[in-house]
Amino acid sequence: MIKPHGAETLTPLYVSDDAQRAELTKEAEQLPSVMLSSGAAASAVMLASGYFTPLTGYMNIAEATSVASDMKLPNGLFWPVPIMNIVPDDQITDAVKNADRIALRDPNVNGNPPLAIMKVSAIESLTPEQKNLIIEKTFGTTDPEHPGVPAFADVGDNVISGSIEVLNYSYFPEDFPDTFRTAVEIRDDIAARGWETVVAFQTRNPMHRAHEGLCKIAQEAVNADGILIHMLLGKLKPGDIPAAVRDACIRTMVEHYFPENTVSITGYGFDMLYAGPREALLHAVFRQNCGASHFIVGRDHAGAGDFYGPFDAQKIFDTIPEDALEIGIFRGNFTVWSKKRNEIVMMSDSPHDADDYFSISGTKLREMLAAGEPPPPEIARPEVAEILMEYYQSEVN
Repeated sequence: MIKPHGAETLTPLYVSDDAQRAELTKEAEQLPSVMLSSGAAASAVMLASGYFTPLTGYMNIAEATSVASDMKLPNGLFWPVPIMNIVPDDQITDAVKNADRIALRDPNVNGNPPLAIMKVSAIESLTPEQKNLIIEKTFGTTDPEHPGVPAFADVGDNVISGSIEVLNYSYFPEDFPDTFRTAVEIRDDIAARGWETVVAFQTRNPMHRAHEGLCKIAQEAVNADGILIHMLLGKLKPGDIPAAVRDACIRTMVEHYFPENTVSITGYGFDMLYAGPREALLHAVFRQNCGASHFIVGRDHAGAGDFYGPFDAQKIFDTIPEDALEIGIFRGNFTVWSKKRNEIVMMSDSPHDADDYFSISGTKLREMLAAGEPPPPEIARPEVAEILMEYYQSEVN
């Protein structure tokens, strides 16, 4: 199986020993604490799960600016997106300033229990220039209309860096017991299935016919034993479809339209960054850590609005060193229904006249679903459309 990124084995930061974890949880209640942002809490879950191997915690300013500017840590390790714990001024109490160890509290769970314990390496203040640099390099813009920019810009200016020991996986195992999996668990499952070649598919949306077709096209192209459908379970921007609805759609599609034992349906606990090209690179890193040999990067991967070109997230892979990643990239093109071939195709592989393709806009599809009008079967499988119609009509009513 493909090696993890920058390591021989995964380095999950979850404290798996029950007695040690109970002792640390008790200690955490006595330590000075800070409330994490939702994004930083999600990063703790990713660190706990082994997805961010070989990182040992949150980056300091020098590490973050190196990653933002050069896509590598000062030690030379390729890494595309800063992983930081940034907090507002009111979190930096005297007790926190003078502590070697602090508790990191979970903003997404009632009562804000300790999520992790951090060994504090430094507490630093971001200058406006440093913050703008990190934002511009990560998101390609400082426009506050980009959903990722305010999520980073508004959390504060105090950077707390250091290694962490994670005590739990936040709300993800309870809310998504059938879907949330760590990178360790996914690697173990791939090994148990006997899969050697695995193509991973990232999604924050329900899967329509085009997504289904893209997965099958990629599987055939790389001769994959199986497909890892790996959905984001964390926070999204307003208007995106909730994870529970997406999960139901994907499971229904796989049950009816994929051969048995060819798909693993899983999810990971991370908040969407909408960072386009940089986030595509990060997605590739942690799919390598999952054990996938190939990763699908489609049109407008991890994008938002018109901030990125349709294939910018593919082009960025041409700019990184050849040895930066071991995972192979499958580049998806426009995927549509071909009237001539009577199936889903990539337009780059099946050049036809425009009239030979069938597609409708996302806006039109949402209008149809909200009106209770079944979309054409060339666009959405009827079993999936039924779930989406129920969701959209509940939103309207």
